[in-house]
Amino acid sequence: MSEVNNNNSGQVDLEALRDQIDDLDRRIVKLLNFRAEVVVQVGKVKRGSGAQIYVPDREKAVLDKVASLNKGPLPQRTLQAIYRELMSGSFALEQPLRVGYLGPEGSFSHMAAMRKFGASIEYIPLTDIRAVFEETGKGHINLGLVPIENSIGGGVIDTMDAFGDNDIRIVAEVLTEVHHNLLANCSPEETTMIASKPEIFAQCRNWLSSSFHKVDLIPVASSAKAAEMAVQQHGLAAIGSKLASELYNLKIVFANIEDHTANTTRFFVLGTGRPKPTGNDKTVLMFTTAHKAGALVDVLNVLGKYGVNMTNIDTRPSKRRNWEYYFFIDCEGHIEDANVKEAVEETRKHCLELNVLGSFPKATETV
Repeated sequence: MSEVNNNNSGQVDLEALRDQIDDLDRRIVKLLNFRAEVVVQVGKVKRGSGAQIYVPDREKAVLDKVASLNKGPLPQRTLQAIYRELMSGSFALEQPLRVGYLGPEGSFSHMAAMRKFGASIEYIPLTDIRAVFEETGKGHINLGLVPIENSIGGGVIDTMDAFGDNDIRIVAEVLTEVHHNLLANCSPEETTMIASKPEIFAQCRNWLSSSFHKVDLIPVASSAKAAEMAVQQHGLAAIGSKLASELYNLKIVFANIEDHTANTTRFFVLGTGRPKPTGNDKTVLMFTTAHKAGALVDVLNVLGKYGVNMTNIDTRPSKRRNWEYYFFIDCEGHIEDANVKEAVEETRKHCLELNVLGSFPKATETV
């Protein structure tokens, strides 16, 4: 008899807790809509003044404030994901936001864009990286997202080359963990071919050689294209994202097959705005050096002189003159910071050409 009473008591306690959750949900939804009403007013002010809808420094301020207010037990990552979706809905209320990315749907660029900007905006898949630059420059899209660097594979050549031909600014960066999955609607025993990007094959080399060493590898332009092929051809599997498996109705036969679990891709968000300093920023420079011995060393010495920490350097042929190169440098700090501004001005003396590609909030964690 006492056991039954205990169960009844437990049932009553559970129902009371659920009632409490229901009441909290009603209050949360009411507050969220109060917030949305203020967002609508913000949108009217922005449209009247011609201000940017997406403001990266404001985004960082909101997420930082949320993190500082959070006392648990909800994890910071969960709360920030909720607020990213809130901001996504806010964009839709202020003004429809269009974000272009390297398509097709289901690519890792698509996944990164959705994690950054949420589900309430319009995403435009584009055929190549150059098209993302061009559509952003023409104003056909509000923002573009392009990959710039992978922690395993290094810099993305097409993105660096596109900066040499387009006057586009970087307004934000995104870090995304990359997990590769074998996607198929056939069994592993029936798989005779695997399609994906060559770079992805390289990032899964050890797993492929031990698990599918007798299977033909088919290089294609994107992991999403590989997923399309896997839908159409029995016996063909693809290596791609979880998002691709959902969009193309493919099963994840094997998950997380990348050789390095810390595989991360960095993306740039392209736009026309000028984010304000946040105190934790990054500046990207692109330059060609003067034709004299030690010119690059002179540039690096200037940065060191002003205490500007360089976090990355890459190089690409300028394609205008033989043996002339563009250098790409990531620096800590904002172009409005005194030391960065002075360093850049002095650096110009050692360069044939120097462009500040952007100053923006530094991404400190993956999305």
